[in-house]
Amino acid sequence: MFFILQQQNPIISTLWMFSLIFIVFYFFMIRPQIRKQKTEKKFQENIKKGNYIVTISGIHGKIIEITNNFFVLETIVGKIKLERNTVSKELTQLRYGDFVNKKNKENTTTTITTNIEKK
Repeated sequence: MFFILQQQNPIISTLWMFSLIFIVFYFFMIRPQIRKQKTEKKFQENIKKGNYIVTISGIHGKIIEITNNFFVLETIVGKIKLERNTVSKELTQLRYGDFVNKKNKENTTTTITTNIEKK
C-alpha cells in the first residue's frame, strides 16, 4: 500500500498521512479524555449527603447539604459552599477509597442489630 501511495499525487499521500495522524490522536488522546469526563460527571451527580470528598483544590470535608448545583462542605475550620463540579473523583478515591461505602454498610448493619436487640 505504501508503494501505491508513492506513485500517486503527493497531495493525496499528504492527506492520507494527516488523516492517519488524526485517527491516532482520536483513539489515544481525545476518546480517553471524553470517557474520563463522563465518569467524573457521573461521580459528581451521585454525590450524597454524608459522603467524604476531596475537591480539585485539595479541600477535604464531609458533605452536609446538597442543592442542584451547589453543596455545603463541612471542614475542620467551618462550612464552605462549593459547586458540584469542584469535586475530584481521582483525589477522593485516592484519599477515601471505599471508606464511605464501608462506613455506610457498617452503620446499616449496626442499626439493624440494635433494632433487633431492642425488640
